[in-house]
Amino acid sequence: MDETRPESALQDALRRAAASALGVEVGPIPLTYPPSAELGDLASPVCFELARVARRPPRQLAEAIVAAFEPRGGIARVEVAGGGYINAFVDRSAFIRTRLVRGTPVPEAGGPKIVVEHTNINPNKAAHIGHLRNAVLGDTLVRFLRRLGHVVEVQNYIDDTGVQVADLVVGFRVLRGQEIDDVRDRYTLRELSERGERFDYVAWDLYAEVTRYYEEDETRLSHRRETLAAMERGGNAVADLAAWLSRRMVQHHLHTMDRLGIRYDVLPKESDILGMRFWETAFRLLRDAGAVQLAGEGKHAGCWVMRLAGVEEGAGEDEKVIVRSNGTVTYVGKDMAYQMWKFGLLGRDFHYKRFDWSPLAPLYALWTTASADGADGAPAFGAGERVYNVIDNRQSYLQRVVVQGLRELGHATQARDSIHYAYEMVALTPAAVAAIFPYYPLAAEDRERAYLEMSGRRGLGVRADDLIDLLIGRARKEIAKRNPDLDEDQVVETARRIAVGALRYYMLRFSRNRVVAFDLDAALAFEGETGPYLQYSVVRARNILAKFEELHGPGSAGAAALADAVNLDLLPDEAVADHWNGALQLMRVGAVVGQAVDTLELSTVAKHAHVMAQGFNSFYHRYRVADEADAGVRGLRVALVRLYHDGMVDLLGLMGIEVPERM
Repeated sequence: MDETRPESALQDALRRAAASALGVEVGPIPLTYPPSAELGDLASPVCFELARVARRPPRQLAEAIVAAFEPRGGIARVEVAGGGYINAFVDRSAFIRTRLVRGTPVPEAGGPKIVVEHTNINPNKAAHIGHLRNAVLGDTLVRFLRRLGHVVEVQNYIDDTGVQVADLVVGFRVLRGQEIDDVRDRYTLRELSERGERFDYVAWDLYAEVTRYYEEDETRLSHRRETLAAMERGGNAVADLAAWLSRRMVQHHLHTMDRLGIRYDVLPKESDILGMRFWETAFRLLRDAGAVQLAGEGKHAGCWVMRLAGVEEGAGEDEKVIVRSNGTVTYVGKDMAYQMWKFGLLGRDFHYKRFDWSPLAPLYALWTTASADGADGAPAFGAGERVYNVIDNRQSYLQRVVVQGLRELGHATQARDSIHYAYEMVALTPAAVAAIFPYYPLAAEDRERAYLEMSGRRGLGVRADDLIDLLIGRARKEIAKRNPDLDEDQVVETARRIAVGALRYYMLRFSRNRVVAFDLDAALAFEGETGPYLQYSVVRARNILAKFEELHGPGSAGAAALADAVNLDLLPDEAVADHWNGALQLMRVGAVVGQAVDTLELSTVAKHAHVMAQGFNSFYHRYRVADEADAGVRGLRVALVRLYHDGMVDLLGLMGIEVPERM
C-alpha cells in the first residue's frame, strides 16, 4: 500500500475490518478531518451510516471495527471518538519520508473522457479582462481534473459566423472601404510593426467605431444584415473576409492565453457546425421526439419553440425560440447541436485540420474543425462522458434550455452530466480605474464604490494583454529594486512569473458567484492572500535549502538525502504539532482538489495554499532550521522545508503558477 495515500489506505483497512468484525460489505467510506491533530489525522463517520442498516448504536459498531483493525499503508492506529467516529493516526514520520522520496502521488490517467469548453472569445477584437476569469477558471478546472486521474479534452468554441464578426467586416468594408485583399496587404505583421500596431488592437478600436456608427443611425444596421446573409451563403468575398478576420483574431487570443499557460486541444468552429449541417440532424431528432413544436399563433407564430419545464405557460420565458419564422436557427439551437456532438449523440463528426498559425509564430500543435478536406492523424474529439461548459452566469437560462433538449431526447444521463460552470463578472476597483485610466473622470460617488463595471462605451474596457503588461511592468520595478544584481533577462522572467501568478491567483481566490473587483496593488502585494505571497514563501524555503547546502555540501538538501533524517520522536511532545502541521496540510491537498471539482469552488484550493504558506512562514519564524544546533532536529526541520518547497511548487503548478528563482 502506498504510504503517500493514507486516505485510501484507511478506507481499505476499514472496509476489511468491517467485513471481519461485522460480516458486512461496506461501500464508499466517507472521510473527514478531526478538528485538531491531537485527535487524529483522519476520521470516518461510516458507523453512523452503518447503524441504520445494522440497527446497532454507531459507537458499538465503531468499537467492533477498531478491535478488528489491522494497521496498514501508513496508518499507525485508530481509536473510537464521540458517538461513533473512528479517528486515525498516520505514521507521521513514515509519511514524510515516503512523500519526500516519491513526491506527490499522481494517479494514472484513465477512464471515460471529460470535455471542458472554456474561453470562447468572439473573434472580433482583442481579449479583455473578463475573458481572463473564464480562461483561468476553465484551465484550472482542467488541471484539477487531470490531477484526479481523468482524461480531459479542452475545447475553445469559435463563433466565427456571429453578429460580432459581421460588424467587424462592416467596419473594414463600409467604414474603411477595404476588401479582403486590401486588409491582407495593409495589415501584415511587417506593416503593423512599422506603424507600432497589432491587429487585434486595430480591430478593438474599429469595432467600437462600428458600434457608434450604428447608434448614430439605426438604418445602418442593414449593413449587418446583408453581411450576415453573405457569410451564411459562403463562397463570396464577404464570407472570405469574415473567415480571414476570425482566424487572425483567434491567433491573437491564443497567444494572449498562452502567456498565462492556457492551451487547448481543439477549436470547434460555428461555421463548421453549419457547414456540416449538424443543426439539421439535431433539429430532426428534436422534432421527432416532440421536444420542439411549431407555434401556430401568438408572438412566436411560425417559429419552432421549446416549452420550458417548470415554467407556467404565459409566465414570461415559458418557451424558447429554437428556429425563427424565417428558418434561421438561434444561438441556443446551434448550442444544442454542439452539446449533442460533445457527448457523441449526434451520429456525425467534423473533419479536422491543424490550426493555421500564419502569419504569427505557432505555439503548439493544435487542431481545428473543418467542413471538408480534413487532415490525416487527427485524434478522436468529442464523445465525452461528462461535459463542463465554462460560461458566465448570464448564460444560465440558455444552458438550462440546452440541458432540457438532451432530457427530452431521452438522454437523462447526459443531461445530468452537462455541467454549467457559472461564474460572476470581473470589475475594477476605483483605485485600479485610476491607475489604468488616469484620464478617466472619476466622480466622487464612483470613488466610494466597491467596484466599477467594465464599459467600452464609457472607455473602461481593459484589454487582457495591456493588463498583463501593466502587471509585469510593476513587478519588474519591484524586482529590480530588490535584486540590483540580476541581469535584465532575469528581471523580466521573474517579473513575468510574478505577474502571471498574481493574476491567476486573484482570479481564483474569490468564490465563483462573487464579482471579482480587480485591484492592481492588491493582486501584486507580497503580503496577504496573493499569488506573490505564496511564491515568496517557496523562494524563502529555497533559500533555506541553499544555505543548508552551503554548510553541508551539494546535494545535502535533496529530498532523498534528507528522508533518513525524519524522526518526529526527536521533538518534545509540545512541538510535534507545529512540525507535523505542514505535512498534514500537504496530505489533504488531494481531498481539497477533489472537493473543489465536486463543488466547482476552485477558490478552496487557493485558500488551502494560502493556509499552507501562512503555516510555513509561522514555522520559519518560530524555529531555527539550517543553523539549529541539534543535528537530528536540524535534519528533520530541513526535511520539512524540502517537503513544503516541493509540495507547494506542485500545488502552485496545479493553479498554473510558476515560482521565480528569486523575489
